Amino acid sequence: MAAYGLYSHIRANRMRSVLLLAGLFLLVYLLSYAGALIASVVFNGDAPLDYLLWTAHNYFVTSIPFVTFGTAIWLLIAWQFHQGMIDAAVGSHDVTRQQEPRLYNLLENLCVSRGIPMPKLKIVEDTALNAFATGLNEKQYAISVTRGLMERLDDAELEAVLGHELTHIRNGDVRMLVIAVVIAGVISFVGELIFRGLFRGGIRMGGGGSSGGNKKGGGGAVVVILIALAIVALAWVLSIVIRFALSRSREYLADAGAVELTKNPDAMIMALRKIEGRGELQRATASIMEMCVDNPHSGFVDIFSTHPAVPDRVAALVKTAGGRDPGPQPSIAPAGEEPFGPLPSEDPWADHPPAPPIRQAPPPYGETGPWDQRPSLGENPLDPWQWGPWGPRKN
Repeated sequence: MAAYGLYSHIRANRMRSVLLLAGLFLLVYLLSYAGALIASVVFNGDAPLDYLLWTAHNYFVTSIPFVTFGTAIWLLIAWQFHQGMIDAAVGSHDVTRQQEPRLYNLLENLCVSRGIPMPKLKIVEDTALNAFATGLNEKQYAISVTRGLMERLDDAELEAVLGHELTHIRNGDVRMLVIAVVIAGVISFVGELIFRGLFRGGIRMGGGGSSGGNKKGGGGAVVVILIALAIVALAWVLSIVIRFALSRSREYLADAGAVELTKNPDAMIMALRKIEGRGELQRATASIMEMCVDNPHSGFVDIFSTHPAVPDRVAALVKTAGGRDPGPQPSIAPAGEEPFGPLPSEDPWADHPPAPPIRQAPPPYGETGPWDQRPSLGENPLDPWQWGPWGPRKN
């Protein structure tokens, strides 16, 4: 199950990327038609249904060039500046070999071993345990790693996570996911504009066409509004379907690709177990979390999850790569801290009989011993080394 050489998967991802772009324009056109329906009601009031639909069609046809141009501009901005937007959202920054030699060398060794162009390396100043890759081409590819992941994973485990993200880049998953994020942004923006126009645009329900001979043909506004709302809902559902159509098998393939790169399935398994349930970035949006190694707040039902469950991924590695599963890991603390909080002040073995008391230092010179007056000692009568088991030592 070597994902790294799975060229059919790479070709499929490229085709999905093209379909995603086509789906983006389709959804935008659907939302534009819904906006045209709302505009028809706003400008014509409660006119006959056929008249409202006819004017909405004219509005929509007129808007197509502007909508197409606006969507293309949106894509161009996302293409050029999506990395800066993600950096600003999660607080990541570039690092060099001098700043992070351990992380840089691990990534460089993986890239050199396979002849892969080295992506940029970024650090997210977050205590969560996660990592993600971004970019649309070789000049833009970047791998971002959280500070918490660096502090809590050893070199072998950190190398496995980097191999996981490199496989995402090689398989074309990163490009596809970035386009999906752009789709989500466009749909949210256009949908918000439509709802603002619907609820704050001052729609006239008793306007033109409500008197004289046209009264019988009126009453189309409610139907048109319902059609517009149905189109917005359909576009929203389709956007979800498109995003979840990005097969979750990409995570299984990236895990297998990391093992193929590092030849160490146990490191990938242990990394997943340490990351499990500890990967939620404080400032990341849901779209960014979909690009991470693990998404701890995936869908409430398994079919809506963007990532397979960690136990399922571990089971796949155990089955196909021969790794060993250590099971869920307890909370992990940074170096120098106790993993389970401060040490208890009481004896952890309190149920057992107490240990015998420690022999105290002998009393000062001049006090009476159990059998007689203690003899004179040296300058330091409290020195325990002057006392044997049966009394003072003799010089």
